[in-house]
Amino acid sequence: MGLLDGKRLLITGVITDGSIAFSIARLAQEEGATVVLTGFGRMSLVERVARRLPQPPPVIELDVANQEHLDTLADRVREHVDGIDGVVHAIGFAPASCLGGDFLATPWADVATALEVSTFSLKSLAVATLPLFGETGGSILGLTFDATVAWPAYDWMGVAKAGLESTSRYLSRELGPRNIRVNLISAGPLRTMAAKSIPGFSQFEDAWTGRAPLGWDNTDIEPVARSSVALLSDWFPSTTGEIVHVDGGFHAMGV
Repeated sequence: MGLLDGKRLLITGVITDGSIAFSIARLAQEEGATVVLTGFGRMSLVERVARRLPQPPPVIELDVANQEHLDTLADRVREHVDGIDGVVHAIGFAPASCLGGDFLATPWADVATALEVSTFSLKSLAVATLPLFGETGGSILGLTFDATVAWPAYDWMGVAKAGLESTSRYLSRELGPRNIRVNLISAGPLRTMAAKSIPGFSQFEDAWTGRAPLGWDNTDIEPVARSSVALLSDWFPSTTGEIVHVDGGFHAMGV
């Protein structure tokens, strides 16, 4: 019997088979879940990657900045499953000017894009999928990168993640009465496609190597996927508004 037997999950953010969302989808299927993916942009690429999962799932187009996509999402998901028990928000984007160390020069238009796609989209996705949850509720899970501190080069994406973390707490308050839990995983640095777009990413990797008491393998997504599946399961029935650190213990260490 799998941890997610009978669960129906909507998972966003699968770009390659090296993405965190792909590993969550794979492990979720192995634990008994039925998975529906969303993709944006190069849909043929997402569909090709989806076929590498143990059970190739349907892929629905979703641009979280497109209100029509959001308004029709529930109906399009119902073409494949009769409801959902969980959602994975693995969406983030910031224009190049938002990253790289020139924090003071970033124009508002680019910051606004980063906030809409990386922060506000958690609320947008929650509202869009709300009609799909039954009376027993379920779980909404997002991904963050510890926003309690300022990181070199992460700049406005760090601000967007801080907003994401706050948004998850407010959503947990709003959705708790519907039995929907909202939590985040704060992962250590992983060599995903998204990470490669961050200038100076190697600074994060170098810092983690010597400071995480459990050690940290930036090529191993499995620990994040396992923690994600656990939070999507029924094993955390009273946990919401939480940020679970999966970073080898880095966040708890001083100098």
